[in-house]
Amino acid sequence: MKKIRIGLLGLGQIGSGLYEILISKKRQFEKQLGVSFEIVRIAEKYPNRRRKVRPPQSLVTKDAFDVVRDPSVDVVVELIGGTTFSGEIIKTAFKEGKHVVTANKALLAEHGDEIFELAHRMRRWICFEASVGGGIPCLKALREGLVANNIESIYAIINGTTNYILTQMTETGMDFAEALKGAQKKGYAEADPTLDIEGVDAAHKLAILVRFAFGGRVKFSDIYSEGITRISSDDIAFAKEFGYVIKLLAIAKKSKNGVEARVQPTLLPKTHILASVNQSFNAVMLRGDETGDVMFYGRGAGPHPTASAVIADLMDISKRDIDGPVDDETVIRALGSEIEIKSITTILSRYYLRFYVIDQPGVLAGISKILGRHKVSISDMIQRERSVGKVVPLILLTHEAPEKDVRAAIRVIDRLSFVKGKSQVIRIEEAGS
Repeated sequence: MKKIRIGLLGLGQIGSGLYEILISKKRQFEKQLGVSFEIVRIAEKYPNRRRKVRPPQSLVTKDAFDVVRDPSVDVVVELIGGTTFSGEIIKTAFKEGKHVVTANKALLAEHGDEIFELAHRMRRWICFEASVGGGIPCLKALREGLVANNIESIYAIINGTTNYILTQMTETGMDFAEALKGAQKKGYAEADPTLDIEGVDAAHKLAILVRFAFGGRVKFSDIYSEGITRISSDDIAFAKEFGYVIKLLAIAKKSKNGVEARVQPTLLPKTHILASVNQSFNAVMLRGDETGDVMFYGRGAGPHPTASAVIADLMDISKRDIDGPVDDETVIRALGSEIEIKSITTILSRYYLRFYVIDQPGVLAGISKILGRHKVSISDMIQRERSVGKVVPLILLTHEAPEKDVRAAIRVIDRLSFVKGKSQVIRIEEAGS
């Protein structure tokens, strides 16, 4: 029976979940998979912290470098997070002849070239299924199940925190601040939720998806990201009147002159399959030239779903010659030519525009004139009942227009004396509905 000796870095929620599964299902893995997973060393910064798993103290150290340099370790599982210390640990692991499994999407998104290049040079495996979508096997599908396809587009809901918040706002009518507070109470949002609600976490995951969907290097800084902090209960309600729901989408589309890659609040038709992905669930829809649309749905985070993906990577490594040099086609694909990411200002889209205006004659005509001057045409409108002299919402939907023209028009409109506050601009996606 093949034995894989694991050095585990981090015994937080995911690390504890992994430890629990590997111990409780050890016999099952041996019987069904023919492999024995043995955790031989564990690095944990706070070893005395109370947690539901209690590994033998003889296995635990505070020094992660002790683990990666231990000759008894075959595979290092990095579940620390962050980009600086974890990056040094992974690079040391490669130099020590270890293979690596990681769930670290920020590290791979921001420093992927360096990590993949070193793995390739040292001829070590690096596996990272858990970095995108938790227990959803979307990266494995790109590497194996969809290998016959040229991927044309990605539409994904890949942040459970923001999806939970938007679901609560949609179903209950509560505002963003209240929904965020509820998400924090339930443990769906961190005390500092910035990376989630500003779209950065989803952008990290999209960078990894783009790299392996389209094959090549990706500059994380080129991926446009916009969060949900400016989405109001009014926006949710007006979108519903037009037959849409609002989701934070990660979108990538391939074209002849580059790839669109962006994270943004998006109006989706309520009939769109992604519109029904609610609460903290995730979904990744991939369009291949041979398969058409394929969707993966499930828990995108959490100790056990994420640990499940880590174990899938460990199983992949167990099938290989862990003592010999490797030539990993996944890493080779990741190190292809740089993918040109199109500027957000070059995209074409339909738009939802929400203005708060003083109710007086000529308001709609004034805004329409500016939009027309910038070649942005209106397709639909909602104007609330008259309340002369008071501030009222004015909602417009546009036909398809260049982003740069919409932005130019909004800059002018926001300077009008009868427009109060910053105008709301949300892109609309109809594809795949």
